[in-house]
Amino acid sequence: MRRATLQRIVGLLLVLSSLLMLPSAVIGMLQQDGTSDAFLLSALLLISTGALLWWPLRNDRHDIRLRDGFLVVVVAWLTVGLGGAVPFLLLDDLNISAVDAVFEAMSGLTTTGATIMISIDSLPPGVLFYRQLLQWFGGMGIIVLAVAILPMLRIGGMQLYRAETPGPMKDNKLTPRITETAKALWLIYLGLTTVCGLAYWLAGMSAFDAVSHAFSTVAIGGFSTHDLSIGFFNSPLIEAVAMVFMTLAGINFALHFLAWRRTSTQPYMQDPEVKVYVVLLLVLGLVASLALLLTTTYSGLGTSLRYGFFQVISSMTTTGYSTASFYTWPGILPVMLVMIAFIGGCAGSTAGGMKVIRVILLYRQAIREIRHLIHPNALVPIKMGGTSMSGKVMYAVWGFFFLYVASFCIMSVLLTASGLDPVTAFSAVGACLTNLGPALGQAGPHYADINSFAKLVLTLAMLLGRLEIFTLLVLFTPTFWRN
Repeated sequence: MRRATLQRIVGLLLVLSSLLMLPSAVIGMLQQDGTSDAFLLSALLLISTGALLWWPLRNDRHDIRLRDGFLVVVVAWLTVGLGGAVPFLLLDDLNISAVDAVFEAMSGLTTTGATIMISIDSLPPGVLFYRQLLQWFGGMGIIVLAVAILPMLRIGGMQLYRAETPGPMKDNKLTPRITETAKALWLIYLGLTTVCGLAYWLAGMSAFDAVSHAFSTVAIGGFSTHDLSIGFFNSPLIEAVAMVFMTLAGINFALHFLAWRRTSTQPYMQDPEVKVYVVLLLVLGLVASLALLLTTTYSGLGTSLRYGFFQVISSMTTTGYSTASFYTWPGILPVMLVMIAFIGGCAGSTAGGMKVIRVILLYRQAIREIRHLIHPNALVPIKMGGTSMSGKVMYAVWGFFFLYVASFCIMSVLLTASGLDPVTAFSAVGACLTNLGPALGQAGPHYADINSFAKLVLTLAMLLGRLEIFTLLVLFTPTFWRN
């Protein structure tokens, strides 16, 4: 790939990421919270750096190959992640290290929701809004955003879209042109965010909290403006709104597009992945509620259902909201809630995890292998929605599963070696790799007390999970760098 093309893209993305600081600077001015200068200085630094990188190469018009799309995606996420950390470093009141700043920024952009912030309620409004905006910006992917509003990049939009979009079947487009596809995705994303914010406001949140939580709910991020997360409001109605929109955000956005275009719910009803997704939420919600009732964690079936279903939906969609300190719940519940995040939401959603469609395909492949033990010569196709899956898709799913498990194991060992106890290490890696956020043990309330090496490993886990393993790990293969 031409270095000039990559430099031009990095410059444009730095300028683009600087725009994230401006709304927070305005809020800082209006609230007089002392943060506006830091946000404006951050924006100025990023704009200046981006312009210096872009201007000498502004006339470069070389296209990129499909393989180069992976490098662009990874560099773009690292660029915006590092750029997003600048305001945290310049805000004197936060007094955090560079590692903590990068951890917080990458957690926001990857919609993980793991935080090193303590006493969130006391943070300035400008900082609170910035954290929420980071998640909203990262929710649909900075590359899709760039392709949607910066067609002048001329760098092969479909290559970038395929490299960044989550899910095993990436060749499907909503519209014939990639730019139109990205715009359609963002219009749906913006529409869901607007409706979610209005619903929160009508349910009793302040306008600031409603907008902030709409950002993180639709992005399936999990950052909140309060230490107690959604539990701060202690409102069944607000929790109901959160559950509805977390569930919707965990569904393939292509289905939202089709349902809107056809003004029909049939796309949801006919999709096999959505059916399994909904069934899993219902079954796991009932299991969690029953466990809470039997362990007398909460008195009464209604209260157990309220807390059980909320936490299951939050965990499986990898949002990371909480209405209670679930890491202190008795029995297997805390472990179960972290484990179901590995399933995640549907492919093509803002959720993390392996995605429901991959879990379905792995299950059906396992059943096929068992049948082959009985009937070795039988031809047993694996189907989704009446369509047989090709060997290419199945190989990709199995390869993804192996790399996912291997990454989890290696990073868990590294965290344990850094001095963390096994519960904290395994749950923290799982929570960051799946983009869930909240973990168990020492990382239950926050990640502030974890050592810097562990934070760097977890930052890598967030990026691995957000880019779905292949996009990042392919850069470490010798074949990728050969001409």
